[in-house]
Amino acid sequence: MTSFSKIPMFSKEDYDDCKIRMQAYLSAQDDDMWFVVTDEPMKIMKTNTATAVSAGGPQMIEKPRVEWTSEDKKKDNLDNVARDILYKTLDKNMFSKIKSCTTAKEIWEKLTQLCEENDQTKENKLMVAIQKFDNVKMKPSETMNEFDEIFNSIMIELNALGKSYNNREVALKFIRALPRE
Repeated sequence: MTSFSKIPMFSKEDYDDCKIRMQAYLSAQDDDMWFVVTDEPMKIMKTNTATAVSAGGPQMIEKPRVEWTSEDKKKDNLDNVARDILYKTLDKNMFSKIKSCTTAKEIWEKLTQLCEENDQTKENKLMVAIQKFDNVKMKPSETMNEFDEIFNSIMIELNALGKSYNNREVALKFIRALPRE
């Protein structure tokens, strides 16, 4: 569970990207860590030798803590590690909204609830992005590379919101956004 990469900071505005980065980061820490966040803390189980094997396989029971191996302890601690990582990604405002959560799963569900957008919010974001597209113009102080970067970020934003233009429309808009000279 050694990682040298920087923990991605949580951003409500970039929730969709943050979700992907956080899943990758947590999964890189341990194969089972993202499952702890999406499912629940791991239960350390063992085969119940006191009962006969049922038709579907052996019956599993929770393993007593005194029987845990170091690997069992590591798996049991994944929820603590995931909570710690999630805490470190949050600013004071967001932390105050999740601090009563007791598991990584509860934290993630609360963050999802706070950040998932409703239809009205998505529609408003789309309208703003379309306005940006309609009004984009290269400023005299901008280089072609800078303008291209701005234009591409608007196109990425529109695509993320489900709006796409055909190549001809994009090319015409780009050319019209350039200064006459």
